[in-house]
Amino acid sequence: MADPYKTGMFKMNPYAKKKPLKGNLVVVLDGKYEERGLKLIAQPSRCLLQNEVHEMILTDETKGPGDTVNRIAYLGFFTVKESTVIVVGDEVKVAGNVVGKIAGFDETHMPNHYNIVIYSDERISGNERNLKLDDEVEIG
Repeated sequence: MADPYKTGMFKMNPYAKKKPLKGNLVVVLDGKYEERGLKLIAQPSRCLLQNEVHEMILTDETKGPGDTVNRIAYLGFFTVKESTVIVVGDEVKVAGNVVGKIAGFDETHMPNHYNIVIYSDERISGNERNLKLDDEVEIG
């Protein structure tokens, strides 16, 4: 059976209602790259399970599923409090501040963790933002 996202079956967002993701930072990252080469998968959503750990990466490139992202800043790793689904376009907050919206997902390090790529006007790393361990993460 064909993937409905790859074949363009969905003409609208099918996620009528969903719980926001809540979590906490377990690592604050620092660093930026101009040629990272993250390949965003075609699918615009991912299921994240309770207690999983995933990485957040910022980009100032307007990219989406199926694209390659090069200009990045590392934000941090977080742990998931309760299983849910996150979707491209979901707003991402850390420590109560909006950092951007999900642009897509890179599977370079799977099955260890997803790289959740977030569009932001500015590439400011987690360390440059003075993020702290245990800061709350909210997506959606």
